[in-house]
Amino acid sequence: MAEQKLAGVVGFFNDPDALLDATRKVKEAHYQSFDAFTPYPVHGLDDAMGLKRSPIPYVTFFAGMTGCLFAFGLQYWTSVIDWPLNVSGKPFNSWPAFVPVMFELTILFAGLATFGALMVACGFPNTKKKIVDPSITCDRFALMVDVAKKEKPGYKKFNTSEVEAFLKSVGATDVRVVYEEGWF
Repeated sequence: MAEQKLAGVVGFFNDPDALLDATRKVKEAHYQSFDAFTPYPVHGLDDAMGLKRSPIPYVTFFAGMTGCLFAFGLQYWTSVIDWPLNVSGKPFNSWPAFVPVMFELTILFAGLATFGALMVACGFPNTKKKIVDPSITCDRFALMVDVAKKEKPGYKKFNTSEVEAFLKSVGATDVRVVYEEGWF
């Protein structure tokens, strides 16, 4: 029988406040790699994990503005410069008529740029990693301390029994060792 590769240790919590408190303590304990799993967004979890603000909203905003300006410029050029038509005595630059196309291109550019930025920043989704416990998507909260792929100085070295004891001490109701091949 082949030896299973250790993925980490996961601790389960019954409420989001306990998870937030445990996440802060794991961060303060200087574990290199950990992640939280929740059935719904928990306010303050990203701060507790020490995550930086994502640049993706800025990419979305600037791509949306680019789409809006491109739509206005294209319609202005076709209506005023390239092919001016007098329709019911309206001015050639009748911007209210341009709004639907401006809206559509804003959404199109923003959506495509957001998808592209996600692929660049995060890569393709990991389909090989399986869920730790099916109840995480329903009513449980989990905090997993992963085995670091590469040890970095200044972080705690991963020790399975030490991590299990630590997660129990910060309020985990259930603690499990997780192997890469043995996930649910």
